This record gives sequence, structure tokens and C-alpha cells, in this order.
Amino acid sequence: MKLKQRVVLLAILLVIFIFTKVFLIDNLDTSAANREDQRAFQRMLSGLRVALDPRLEHTMQSPWEIAAQWVVPREVYPEDTPELGAVMHAMTTKKIIKADVGYKGTQLKALLILEGGQKVVFKPKRYARDYIVEGEPYAGYDRHNAEVAAFHLDRILGFRRAPLVVGRFVNLRTEIKPVATEQLLGTFMTVGNNTCFYGKCYYCRETEPACADGDIMEGSVTLWLPDVWPLQKHRHPWGRTYREGKLARWEYDESYCDAVKKTSPYDSGPRLLDIIDTAIFDYLIGNADRHHYESFQDDEGASMLILLDNAKSFGNPALDERSILAPLYQCCIIRVSTWNRLNYLKNGVLKSALKTAMLHDPISPVLSTPHLDALDQRLLSILATVKQCTDQFGPDVVLVEDRMTLSHL
Repeated sequence: MKLKQRVVLLAILLVIFIFTKVFLIDNLDTSAANREDQRAFQRMLSGLRVALDPRLEHTMQSPWEIAAQWVVPREVYPEDTPELGAVMHAMTTKKIIKADVGYKGTQLKALLILEGGQKVVFKPKRYARDYIVEGEPYAGYDRHNAEVAAFHLDRILGFRRAPLVVGRFVNLRTEIKPVATEQLLGTFMTVGNNTCFYGKCYYCRETEPACADGDIMEGSVTLWLPDVWPLQKHRHPWGRTYREGKLARWEYDESYCDAVKKTSPYDSGPRLLDIIDTAIFDYLIGNADRHHYESFQDDEGASMLILLDNAKSFGNPALDERSILAPLYQCCIIRVSTWNRLNYLKNGVLKSALKTAMLHDPISPVLSTPHLDALDQRLLSILATVKQCTDQFGPDVVLVEDRMTLSHL
């Protein structure tokens, strides 16, 4: 064999070797990632039940100190949380030492300080579990039980980007009024035999108070994020105009995602994929009110999109507002880990998992059966949407590998 032929043959063999090696390594990496996703899913299922237990083992720290140490740029709480039940027990039982109005936002809430100095946001019950909110998908009062359900869905999806939420019953006469500020106390009234308050907010009205059953009010408490992690507010690129007859650009421009991809912080880093994760989360819970979102301050797009304020959810189980999924079907990308998790939750697993996760909450049952059934149906719509994308662009384009290291040092 001539030298030139030998060189050509060696070159061909070298190319085949490199291609085979790269192909095998890629397959092994993908397989390893998928196996890790399966293991993470099984760990989530095994830890779904959160018994509210006051015991904190192997630590002298308070539940508030533990929860504060959990927070890092990419998650609010870690995957492995043996102390979660103790923290949530403290949220629902610790003595209220101060109560004030919750100024920010459009909806009624109260800011409570619990024993040990921990802030929580209290949202009162406004609707019965089977009440259906008619009208626009963002209509109606906040739903306190939606906050509870959304937190547990965040756990199930493996995002871990929602602050801790748990249901709580408070006695307005004995627990709130004695420690209330003058501003909050001035909004209290009696309607029939029930103690009520209307607070201070954009839509708070004396004519529309939240009323307890006698003195006992059901609500949700959301754990305030540590002050060492200041928040930065952003306008959601797929936000609505909230004006009749006026559409946002994304509602008529099918190439809108291309423009978003050219603007910071969506042109690099994880933020656009966070937006798409959030669209999936919001579609499942029926939340069409994500006009703004928060991240940690000065993060340059690296921190997570924090899933705050999920109370405009679970209003109408019969309404599937497809426009919530616009970031997904316009950008046609999704994290591989998110895609895997959604597939693991098919065939009724999602509904069953959420029921199990909420079983021990003080205000259980948190959701009515129609809302639980709607989750499984909406999941199928999400999977079908991703399939349409992969059919059009191919899985290599649509399914994005974006696993980020989460440090708890």
C-alpha cells in the first residue's frame, strides 16, 4: 500500500474513532442525566408527605435560621429537606407578636411577625373550595389555598423556586387585634357575628372585607425570604396589557420570541428557560396574572425567577388558558430535566402526588377534585405542545440541557 493511501486510511480511521468516541460519550452523558432525573423523581415521591412536626433533630438552630440558610441563587429550599415539617409547623403555630397591613400589591393581605422575629404574609380565605371564579383568567380575589397548592406543585416539579407556604387558622380577636398596628386595626369591623378586616391595598375596599367564621379565620402564611437576599422586580416579557381591546406584542407577533432572545437577560444565561418553566407552572395552576416577576438583586440574569404570589390560581377548573403557554410554544425550547419530570408525572401521577403532598396541611383538603383533575388534563396539553415543537424543529433544538450547580455552602 502506498504511503498516500496509508495516510488517507489512517485519517478515515481517526475520524471514525473520534466520531464514535464523541457519540458514545454524548449518549453516556445523556443516559446518566436521565438516570439522575429518574432518581431525583423517586426521591421527590418518597419525601412528598410533610408531617408538621415541631422536632428539630441534630441542630440547635431555630426553624427560621434553617430556612434562611436554605436560600441560594438558584433555589429557595434544597431537594433534601428533613427539617421542612418543623419549619412549616413553626409557621402555622408560632405566636404572632405583631400584625400590620400588607401595603404592596393589589390584593388584601397582612404582614405578621412570628415569635423569633420571622415575617410571614397572611392571605385570608375569600372563597369556598368549590367556588368557580368566572370571567377573565385573572379575575377575582386572591385564593389562599392556591398559594398552598402552588408551593407543593413547585416541590413536585423539582423547581424549588417558590417560598414556603402552609395553611393556618388565626383567631382575629385574640391573636391579631391585640398586636395589630393602628393602620391594620382601623380596617377591622364586625359583620353579623363575624370579625372582618379589609386592610390596605390597591383594590382593598371597606365594602369588600374578608370575614372570619366568628373570630376564626382560615388563611395561608408565606415565609418571607431573608433580607440578605433583596429582590429585584422585572416586567414579564409575556405580560398582559390588562386593557380591553389592546393586545401585547406577543399576542399578535408569532416571531416575538426571536426579539426577546436578543434582549438582556434573555440573550444568555438561564432566565429564558426559567420563563418557560414558569409558563408551564402557571398553566398547570391556571395563573394568567404573572405580569411581573422577581429575581435576586444584581444577579445579571443568573439567579432564578422566584415563584412569588401564586394566589390568582385554581379559579376555574374548566378554563384552560392556553395563552399562558405562549413562551413555550413561541420559543419552542424546554429544559431536558423539566421535560423528563413532566413525563414522569403522566397517567394520573401528578394529581396523586399533589394530593399526597397537601394531605397534612392544616387547611386540608386544599383543592377540590375538579381542580386536581384539571392538572392532569393540562399536563397532557403541555406534553402535546412540546411534541409539536419537536416534530417541527427536532428534539436536538427543542430539548435544552441546562443543569446548574446548586451550592449550599
